[in-house]
Amino acid sequence: MTPQPQRTVTANGRTYRWPDRPLVVVCVDGCEPDYITQAISAGRAPFLSSLAQRGTCLTADCVVPSFTNPNNLSIVTGAPPSVHGICGNYFWDPDAGAEVMMNDAKYLRAGTLLAALADAGAKVAVITAKDKLRALLGHKLSGICFSSEKAGEVTQEANGIADALALTGLPVPSVYSAALSEFVFAAGVALLKRERPDIMYLSTTDYVQHKAAPGTTAANDFTAMLDNYLSQLDALGATVVVTADHGMNAKTDAFGRPNIIFLQDRLDEWYGKAVTRVILPITDPYVVHHGALGSYATVYLGHGPTRDHAIRHIAALAGVEGVFTREQACAKFELPPDRVGDLVIVSERLTVIGTTRDRHDLSGLDAPLRSHGGTSEQRVPLIANRKSAHVEGRRWRNFDAFDLGLNHLQ
Repeated sequence: MTPQPQRTVTANGRTYRWPDRPLVVVCVDGCEPDYITQAISAGRAPFLSSLAQRGTCLTADCVVPSFTNPNNLSIVTGAPPSVHGICGNYFWDPDAGAEVMMNDAKYLRAGTLLAALADAGAKVAVITAKDKLRALLGHKLSGICFSSEKAGEVTQEANGIADALALTGLPVPSVYSAALSEFVFAAGVALLKRERPDIMYLSTTDYVQHKAAPGTTAANDFTAMLDNYLSQLDALGATVVVTADHGMNAKTDAFGRPNIIFLQDRLDEWYGKAVTRVILPITDPYVVHHGALGSYATVYLGHGPTRDHAIRHIAALAGVEGVFTREQACAKFELPPDRVGDLVIVSERLTVIGTTRDRHDLSGLDAPLRSHGGTSEQRVPLIANRKSAHVEGRRWRNFDAFDLGLNHLQ
């Protein structure tokens, strides 16, 4: 008998095998690898602990800027921002002549693997914590796609499901809570039981990680919750791959005070006001826990300073790790050149970048500032509940999660 050829799907130049069992890819927002290490050490994550022997445990690189939108879109496209076009949560849109959120699917330049699989006949479900990602993740997707944040407003026509709240029996959670992420997992387990999707993508929020360092009670409680739901997904027979969109670090001095470079203030001092423009791609509608402060910024120089002059001055600021020209940054971080300023600035691990002092409201911070965005938050976990084949000798990226799950797990 002649063996039948393996069914495959191709998206953005990569080929994936058809799933032979449900595949659940989980993006744990802000999951510095030490969150898992510390929870395992405290005995709070027995399922994750077991994967060291029976699963696959890798460390991968996320894309820079290490923010939510670029990395979630990289994971579901299997490609860097130079391909899919989403290089921040926020950017300067030259066509609109304005600073805008990069939440609209019109900014997406590549199709997702999720949509390609659904078009090929797979049953696909996407659940994300914040609604800001839903339109991007669900672009041209024929399947289920909704957010915890708006779970009470779903419709069959818009979301592919009419009873998201009934799935779990949980109320719509606060956007500033660990419950927003727990709803994602509870709904994912319920959907796997009821619908048995071929592919499911679950994406959480980093509310806890912005407030709690690895090993703290709140962090271990969150990882224990994650561990419990991953165990349930595993028991239901799914292949489970866990990664993160970025890591997380404290951005404070020894007294817990934020280390902030107010870059627009400095540029205004050097070159005058309304000459240059600093864009902070971390900016999104949910700034209470980070104050729109991250470790990556892009600068438009206008008709003021020369590029070399600005590079020298910015590089001399305390807390700056690197200053790159547009060409250098796009080559190094795989970014779309038309959506990046003249310069890209990355700050050191303990430092964040702001615009002007009066534009950042830190009154909502009830814990020492923790944030992300730079190369210091680039290392993330890439973990699976099955053994893998042929994974040595390559640089793994978080956007290899579907490749790992469909092409390399036994």
